[in-house]
Amino acid sequence: MTRIRLVVAYDGGGFCGWQLQPEDRTVQGELEEAVARMVGEPVRLHASGRTDSGVHATAQVVHFDVPDERADLPWTRALNSLTADDVAVLRHDMVSADFHARFGAISKTYEYILWHERRFLLPQRRRFVWDCGPLDFNALGMAAEVLQGRHDFSAFQNVGTPVKDTVRTLEPLEMLPGITPHETVLRFTADGFLKQMVRNLVGCLVEAGRGKLSPQNVRSVLYERDRKTAPATAPAQGLSLVRVLYPGFDSGEAAGVGDDHHMGPGEAHRSGPVRH
Repeated sequence: MTRIRLVVAYDGGGFCGWQLQPEDRTVQGELEEAVARMVGEPVRLHASGRTDSGVHATAQVVHFDVPDERADLPWTRALNSLTADDVAVLRHDMVSADFHARFGAISKTYEYILWHERRFLLPQRRRFVWDCGPLDFNALGMAAEVLQGRHDFSAFQNVGTPVKDTVRTLEPLEMLPGITPHETVLRFTADGFLKQMVRNLVGCLVEAGRGKLSPQNVRSVLYERDRKTAPATAPAQGLSLVRVLYPGFDSGEAAGVGDDHHMGPGEAHRSGPVRH
């Protein structure tokens, strides 16, 4: 058997998440059906993470095993001809048998897009942003500083996927310009994320940006480790998985996603005082 790795992008608005579900359309189901048509038998695909319903990806990593005689098929071109236009295979390669899309990842990066123009929302951006209204990004950045580092993020985990350990290391938040002047991108990188952790972090930071939570309030939520004390989960449509890092392989680079892909003439801002 030969192990194949894919880098995949998708518009999550038309899917009930990554994970296979009998009654619903999922990214895993879409891709497994296409791979099965190429191989002639069912094939199980494994992803770096199970994105939720409505969540997007520009650099999801997937692996699967096929008989050796099928390894040289033109996977990228063929899969794109067999799948709908809201999912795209960006590249493929053959990897060693010990590569694992989920367990081999060193870190993951998600981006969440906030729309902060009160007067209107561009229809073309509706599927990819949270129309949260004006925010104090200085306050948001100061609250984000409380969350960076190694912590128990139990307060930011929704139920549904039991894990043995809820401790994660979160790198400093980056705030980047969006593709319009009316939006800001929050970029989160960590050694791993709990279920809906990024959306819960965003929900908390937006409340700080609205003046409803101080950094001390955010610290209390973090240390109390109780999901009931944290603000509501942010909507799914603003979230995208943009990078998964492995030893010797970066899915963001494979997808053409660099550190400055959202940036204009200025530089990225780490968490802290930011002016808009």
